[in-house]
Amino acid sequence: LLEKMADISLKEAALIVGVVAACYWNSLFCGFVFDDVSAILDNKDLHPSTPLRNLFQNDFWGTPMSEERSHKSYRPLTVLTFRLNYLFSELNAVSYHFLNLVFHVVVCIVFLKVCKLFLDNRSSVIASLLFAVHPIHTEAVTGVVGRAELLSSIFFLAAFLSYTKSKGPDNTIVWTPIAVTVFLVAVATLCKEQGITVVGICCVYEVFIAQGYTLPALLDTAVQILRGKGSIPFSMLQTLLKLIVLMFSTLLLVVVRVQVIQSQLPVFTRFDNPAAVSPSPARQLTFNYLLPVNAWLLLNPSELCCDWTMGTIPLVESLLDVRNIATLTFFCFLGSLMVFSLRYPGDSSKTVLMALCLIVLPFIPASNLFFPVGFVVAERVLYVPSMGFCILVAHGWKKLSNKSVLRKISWVCLAAVLFTHALKTLHRNWDWESEYTLFMSALKVNKNNAKLWNNVGHALENEKNFERALQFFIQATQVQPDDIGAHMNVGRTYKNLNKTKEAEESYMIAKSLMPQIIPGKKYAARVAPNHLNVYINLANLIRANESRLEEADQLYRQAISMRPDFKQAYISRGELLLKMNKPLKAKEAYLRALELDRTNADLWYNLAIVYIELKDPTEALKNFNRALELNPTHKLALFNSALLMQESGDARLRPEAKQRLLHYVKEEPQDSNGYFNLGMLAMDDKKDMEAEAWMKKAIRLQPNFRSALFNLALLYSQTGKELMALPVLEDLLRYYPDHTKGLILKGDILMNQKKDIVGAKMCFEKILELDPNNVQGKHNLCVVYFEEKDLVKAEKCLVETLALAPHEEYIQRHLNIVRSKIASLGAVEQSSLPSDGTAATEAKKNSFQNLKEAKSEKTTTQSTADNKEHSKHKKPTEKSSVDKETPKKSTKEIKDIEKKRVAALKRLEEIERILNGE
Repeated sequence: LLEKMADISLKEAALIVGVVAACYWNSLFCGFVFDDVSAILDNKDLHPSTPLRNLFQNDFWGTPMSEERSHKSYRPLTVLTFRLNYLFSELNAVSYHFLNLVFHVVVCIVFLKVCKLFLDNRSSVIASLLFAVHPIHTEAVTGVVGRAELLSSIFFLAAFLSYTKSKGPDNTIVWTPIAVTVFLVAVATLCKEQGITVVGICCVYEVFIAQGYTLPALLDTAVQILRGKGSIPFSMLQTLLKLIVLMFSTLLLVVVRVQVIQSQLPVFTRFDNPAAVSPSPARQLTFNYLLPVNAWLLLNPSELCCDWTMGTIPLVESLLDVRNIATLTFFCFLGSLMVFSLRYPGDSSKTVLMALCLIVLPFIPASNLFFPVGFVVAERVLYVPSMGFCILVAHGWKKLSNKSVLRKISWVCLAAVLFTHALKTLHRNWDWESEYTLFMSALKVNKNNAKLWNNVGHALENEKNFERALQFFIQATQVQPDDIGAHMNVGRTYKNLNKTKEAEESYMIAKSLMPQIIPGKKYAARVAPNHLNVYINLANLIRANESRLEEADQLYRQAISMRPDFKQAYISRGELLLKMNKPLKAKEAYLRALELDRTNADLWYNLAIVYIELKDPTEALKNFNRALELNPTHKLALFNSALLMQESGDARLRPEAKQRLLHYVKEEPQDSNGYFNLGMLAMDDKKDMEAEAWMKKAIRLQPNFRSALFNLALLYSQTGKELMALPVLEDLLRYYPDHTKGLILKGDILMNQKKDIVGAKMCFEKILELDPNNVQGKHNLCVVYFEEKDLVKAEKCLVETLALAPHEEYIQRHLNIVRSKIASLGAVEQSSLPSDGTAATEAKKNSFQNLKEAKSEKTTTQSTADNKEHSKHKKPTEKSSVDKETPKKSTKEIKDIEKKRVAALKRLEEIERILNGE
């Protein structure tokens, strides 16, 4: 390429670089807008974790080509440059815009080289400058997705330049440039589909420029051959051979391209391109009228719009429509230029012919002539055709400036055009600063496009300005009453505003606009995939009402019946079925979704939650691990798999659980749940100082963290730091005055460490106020009465406790001992009871029987309350591994209970010794 540009002077290149920089410097301050969101922000193919092969299996937007919702736009090399941007700067928009600016500079310089083949040096520079500053290019240069045009154009022009070297001395064929041309055509096509049209330009160049034929000469030769009065000239045979090679390679590329899209055209709705689904003659008249509309945008780019779909250009439905005059005028002008260029020899006709080729041939894929496209007019597709337009203008300017009378005025006019175009481009760039500025600028040009009203609403919605967004969405429904998407937007916004009734009404309107069943015809061929979301949105809305769960399920099933490959419907239905306590059916739904997409980490995560519901932690952990293989930073999978490992009781899994929790807190540094569970792991490992540090960090982030406060106090109590536990318990009981286990622990510390019998008594009495049937609190209060040397009251208390728990043998024994004491000593001898605090010590030990259970809050209270709250997600993947209120006890829990019972028997023996006065 550098060799081919050798005759471009440094001054010319510097001039072009300076002009482009002056026109597009402010594009560096623009963000990702419009299609950039889908192609950049939402496209997983940009991420280094995505295999490179996916770029060649997915479309421009990251959707697998095999899926029907794919747009079938296959541009893997363009996506590769996005991925390189992401590698160096992730989602910093500046680098993406800067690279686009650089590519535009390269296109302008290569275009200058092409111009020099057909124009003099000065006219070539003028054509290149006109191309550099033309405002129609802002969509291709300032819009990041326009890079497809830029890259394709570079290789498009390079392929043409290479082909111009294929003619050797004495009209011989030089095959190397032809091979390079074929390669560059393939590369251009992998950047954007229109790259293949350069083959047609090469063919025209070969016949009419390189060989110098005119159309009359070709016809005359053909007539002579058909009459048998002559043979085909050798030079013509060589030309035919070159054309056959070119055409064969093109055919091969077309075949490969058809295979890539799997012989399926993308599904577009009548809103994308109304003329495409209109009957004759409206279809033909409208498509023809769009040609002069595009030509007018090149000639007068004063009113530019980012979106020309829907009702922007009303259909031309009659031959009497006045707009047909514009169509007729355009074809007359184009036809006269074609006749001039093909009929007459000379440099001027050759220049006009190549300019027409650059205008017409690259535009054919977007012309609706061979297949419908998803837009009415798109400014970015005029990027290459504008090259031919600039050559025509420069050539015409040269003709005018050669006349002495018009020389000065031609220079003035040229300067005015360049200056105004540059200003317009600079100003237009600011429109692309944000989605709001872009779509508001579009509404100034066209108020009949419901999509623009919707997009302004989306921009406001992203800023959480729902009230204003609603106004724009409602306006969209008024502009286009049958726009399903607009009614869905209204419904969603009402939902965000907590107006459930209005939201449901809007969704029902959208649902009523869906096409009815036509026997033997596929829904997918007539319904845009995103429109089916109306069933999902409506079902998600009504399932908040527990009495309407079956109705919601019916909607999900209806969506699935319309599109058996509708993955989101299976996902949403799986969530609902979990809510309906039907885990087996939820499992079926998720497995069906996984058949459609095995690379979706969220699906594997959801399936893991189902296995937790099915009491199969082994399979659950396997699915969590699969989710993490696909997405190592999947936060919920990291957190819940660590919880599952922690709750398994398997000490071998604790190091991995800790690593996952550490990874989780790195991803979510402000989530106290991660630090709390790290603390619980440290407690399991008897790492008391580490556990204390994690618990304190959790409490700093969430001062009212119930389980963290209690377990920190318990940790202090178990490690001989009872007095440090007291202020923590005070905080806990300030936030949660009815925390029974906190009251028990506080009472224990007050009785044993502070010797505050009255304070301890208040704690136990508070427990009984909250729960008169709390056996542990009641029993501990009995011990307090014993410490107060009130055996009568202690007896009465133990009788009441025994009534609450007649199966507890130790209460009966204690009662017998107290009665024996009363009988043997009498009321006056009660003072002889031991007062060394041994009973209080027993109260502490007895309370620890249940406080040890309280430690299990890390797997019960915390998991079912705090962690469940944390795990809330847009999918019903919120359920943690212990989401049930009455979980079935595990083997580990049963063993723990047995240990507690053994310990309790030992403590009962001590109490009996105390009560017997030993």
